[in-house]
Amino acid sequence: MAKIYVASSWRNKYQPEVVRFLRENKHEVYDFRNPHGNTGFSWSEIDPNWKDWGIDEYKEAIKHPIAEAGFNSDFNAMKWADTCVLVLPCGRSAHTEAGWMKGVGKKVLVYQIWAEEPELMYKIYDDIITTGKELLASLD
Repeated sequence: MAKIYVASSWRNKYQPEVVRFLRENKHEVYDFRNPHGNTGFSWSEIDPNWKDWGIDEYKEAIKHPIAEAGFNSDFNAMKWADTCVLVLPCGRSAHTEAGWMKGVGKKVLVYQIWAEEPELMYKIYDDIITTGKELLASLD
């Protein structure tokens, strides 16, 4: 049984299904959308107009207690996990999480369900997985 950090995007409609699938197969999984039974971090909790921020507003907001709590929840889960599953498509945060986890020696699997633009630097990770069956085999 693996302790898994699922790195993805709020926009990825398959992320909840991947979390459910891994849990059904007896893995421990951190879900950034529902960490510890709570709602995951959202910039809109700090400011409903967050999309209109300039760099100075962003630099201040990242210090906000809500942002700190969200970061600590995710980062503590990254330290806890032994494996990262990077569920594509995703953005900068998920790639930063996967890169940090690989950098500290944890297993990182790229879960690419359909064809996307090729990425050479994914060679740094342990495998590129395309099916649930492959995912489970790579976790054993």
